[in-house]
Amino acid sequence: MRAQWIERRRGLANVTQMHFARQGVTTEEMQHVARRENLPPELIRSEVARGRMIIPANSNHPELEPMCIGIASSCKINANIGNSQIDGDARSELHKLRGCLRYGADTVMDLSTGGDIPHIRNELLRASSVPLGTVPTYEAVERVKRVESLTPQDLLDIVEEQARQGVDYMTIHAGILRDFLPLAQHRITGIVSRGGALMAQWMLATGRENPWFTHFDQLCEIFARYDVSFSLGDSLRPGCLADASDEAQFAELRVLGYLTQKAWEHDVQVMIEGPGHVPMDQIEMNMKIEQEACFEAPFYVLGPLTTDVAPGYDHITSAIGAALAGWHGASMLCYVTPAEHLSLPNADDVRQGIIAYKIAAHAADVARRRAGARDRDDALSRARYAFDWNQQFALSLDPEAAKAKHDETLPHDAFKTAEFCAMCGPKFCSMKAHTHLEDKSHPAVVERAPEQLVEESLAFARQAALPRSGSVGQAQPVALGKKPAAA
Repeated sequence: MRAQWIERRRGLANVTQMHFARQGVTTEEMQHVARRENLPPELIRSEVARGRMIIPANSNHPELEPMCIGIASSCKINANIGNSQIDGDARSELHKLRGCLRYGADTVMDLSTGGDIPHIRNELLRASSVPLGTVPTYEAVERVKRVESLTPQDLLDIVEEQARQGVDYMTIHAGILRDFLPLAQHRITGIVSRGGALMAQWMLATGRENPWFTHFDQLCEIFARYDVSFSLGDSLRPGCLADASDEAQFAELRVLGYLTQKAWEHDVQVMIEGPGHVPMDQIEMNMKIEQEACFEAPFYVLGPLTTDVAPGYDHITSAIGAALAGWHGASMLCYVTPAEHLSLPNADDVRQGIIAYKIAAHAADVARRRAGARDRDDALSRARYAFDWNQQFALSLDPEAAKAKHDETLPHDAFKTAEFCAMCGPKFCSMKAHTHLEDKSHPAVVERAPEQLVEESLAFARQAALPRSGSVGQAQPVALGKKPAAA
């Protein structure tokens, strides 16, 4: 798709989507994104120009189908794959990638830390139709015996190699500074970001400032040549509920805001990575602070996990937080799998993580009332009411799982047209009973807006505030939304 588009730009010093957007050019990538999102091309161009949307699309990744990440578009999900120094190779990672594409991940990150990392990454890039991200620090550390022996030039060389290969966005842990390290000393879980911990180790061993921060302009120059997007890493993200929303986290976030503006001076695209473990009541606050501190650059959150007590089920604990984060402004949700905190995810872990996060992202889009977001829900509900089982399966986020669950008890094809399932059987299905009602004497329903229905319901509730049986004196109306006075 992109081969000819890329060829026409070859030789230009800056080929970023932001650079073209700021020149008033609507690129082919922007036009394609507009069609995918059902949005005006000019809106896409203007959002990219102001930095509130990114289109991660390296000029050396022609296999990519362009997509966007930003608050004006649908909420996206990322799936992490990659081997470890203990397990995994190119074949296993390609298997995971195919699962990511099959189940609907919008982007994929290769977090490989062992084996032939460049070979694994190249295999993934050539097979991936979605943007591929990396964490360059991992490969840099894998190449040396000791972290402290790394030089700033080593890091820049790794970035250049990965950019030349076609990586679309990179997590760069440039916001963790030497002065911030003491702020994490009293945490329960300390620094849980791998890239952040490695940078902290390097700074402590060398006594020097974070090289990603000191050489940020050189990074921007590389990114501009290939159109690599920044994913500014949250090295000091909380790793448990007790550490959420602390001074360390927000000190780094302010630096990420500063670096966002630095990247924009080079017309380089940026998104901001967000916290990992946050209680539900702090999620909205975290989304608002990021939007203010980072000038509305797209927010890309890991989870967040809303409780720490469910190892093996953290795809659920985090999908709860992810849905809330998406509702309150996150543009992309980084999935968490059942293997989180326990092991390297396998192919089934990847599938479960993706489906959990597709649910979260879709719920966020519905809550934000995006145009057409609920169409699929309504279509599935109509199919359910019509007992069209095959259409229900087809509209499901995981059709195979839906069909398999139904067929556990009613596998024969005859039951695909039956007006019941194994839960209620033929005699107790409420929808079957309702569809067979013949009474049409009731008056026509007058449709009213949800806001009007809420107001009418509240008025009825106020009028219905009657004294309890046996109470003395006249009942006093209670103001809704306020706690009653103490007895």
